[in-house]
Amino acid sequence: MSIEDKERWNEKYQTSFLPQTIIEVVEKYAKEAKGRKALDLACGMGRNAKLLVEMGFKVDAVDISDVAIATLEGIENINAQVADLETYELKEDAYDLIVCTYYLERSLFPKIEGALKKDGILIVETFLHDEANTKEPSNRAFLLEKNELENLLEPHYEILYHQEFMAEVACAKKCMKISTVARKR
Repeated sequence: MSIEDKERWNEKYQTSFLPQTIIEVVEKYAKEAKGRKALDLACGMGRNAKLLVEMGFKVDAVDISDVAIATLEGIENINAQVADLETYELKEDAYDLIVCTYYLERSLFPKIEGALKKDGILIVETFLHDEANTKEPSNRAFLLEKNELENLLEPHYEILYHQEFMAEVACAKKCMKISTVARKR
C-alpha cells in the first residue's frame, strides 16, 4: 500500500457508509479457537474486533487507516495499530485466531501461517471472481480465483468450513463471495 491508499481509506471511513453488521462466519467459528488471543487484519472500524472482545478474546486490530484505528483506541482488550499490511510483520506463533475479511494480500498467507499457533483458526471472507458478478472491486487483483484459497491453505491447514455464495451488495449489484475457516495443522 502507499500513502495514496492510506488517504483513500481515511476518506472512505470519514465519508462513506461502511457495513458494521456482524460477519456470520466470524461469529459462528471464532469459538473454535482453543485460546483467546486474536488478530483482526484490515480491521477497519472494528466490527470483527469488537465481536471477538465480546466473545472473550484479546485482539490485536490492524489497519492502514488511522481514522479507522482511532475509533478503536481505548476499547478494553483491543490493541489497535496503524500499519501497512503489505510490509507489516506478524508476531510468530502468537495467535489462536486470525480473522481477515474483505481484504486480500496474497503475500500475507505465509505470515499468517507463522503467526498462528498450532491448531489455530483462520477465518477468511472476501470476494471471488465469477463471470456472474455484476459488481466487482475496481482491481481484479483484489479477487480470489476459483480454488485459489484452497490451494493456498491446503498443505498447512485442515478446512473446517468452505462456502462460495452470491451476495447482493449496493445498488442491487451482485458479487460472488467466499467464506473459509481453517485450522492450522
